[in-house]
Amino acid sequence: MLDRWHAVALLALAGVALIGTLNVLTGDTSAGWQAFYAFPVLWAAFHLRPRAVALVTGAALASDLVTLVHLLPLAAALNDFTFFGAVLAVNALLLARPNRAQERLVDALQRQVTVDSLTGLATRRAFDDALQTALTVPVPDGTALVLIDVDPFKSINDNHGHPVGDDVLVHLAAVLRDNVRADDAVLSRLGGDELAVLLPGCDRDTASRRGAELLDAVLAQPMALADGTLLSLSISVGVAHVQEYGSDRRAVYIAADAALYEAKRAGRGRVALAPA
Repeated sequence: MLDRWHAVALLALAGVALIGTLNVLTGDTSAGWQAFYAFPVLWAAFHLRPRAVALVTGAALASDLVTLVHLLPLAAALNDFTFFGAVLAVNALLLARPNRAQERLVDALQRQVTVDSLTGLATRRAFDDALQTALTVPVPDGTALVLIDVDPFKSINDNHGHPVGDDVLVHLAAVLRDNVRADDAVLSRLGGDELAVLLPGCDRDTASRRGAELLDAVLAQPMALADGTLLSLSISVGVAHVQEYGSDRRAVYIAADAALYEAKRAGRGRVALAPA
């Protein structure tokens, strides 16, 4: 909440204004008084992004320059400002740079937790969080959980090699993206060759139809191999309607998984809907 209101930056700028005002009122231009400008600048360098640090540091330098010019002869004011301004700017830079590097590292780690490195889809952890939200915050018509398995993925790996198996997953991820609205749905690789889609705003009939549309899209788009030949792909699809299971996330997965295996037992390349 404080970040949304820019409270940290405003607090630092208020500190700069207070220090400048006190310097003028007391007529003190000593290094000790100027050193107080370091507090809001260091505060900003520890807590804010580079642009905000530059803003606070610039405000501190401007306030110091105005105060010195107001209280000292111009030559003396510029001499003091040059020395103290350089110290202030260098300290802000030295603190802001490692903070920015740490921020990039945290972003990279967070991406590893939420984005599958192979397909670019959401990870199981991120998908679980989205499913839990769907269970606790229902939407009109409910939400559908769609589980997808490649038919048969082991044969693809055995006949073409694991790199081709990886290519298949990347290809299927692209097909899903092309056929699912990414603005509200969540697409995930749960592990191995199991993919999942969370479709908000879907009743049972719509969910079953969307599963069939995904199956048709995969069947219609074979994957080109390195030698130019086309590898036909098929998937089995299990669908469960989330709101029928209260807040029990495990029960939703069990129902969708049972539907998925029902589709496989019925001959693969099919869509099965978990019973109400």
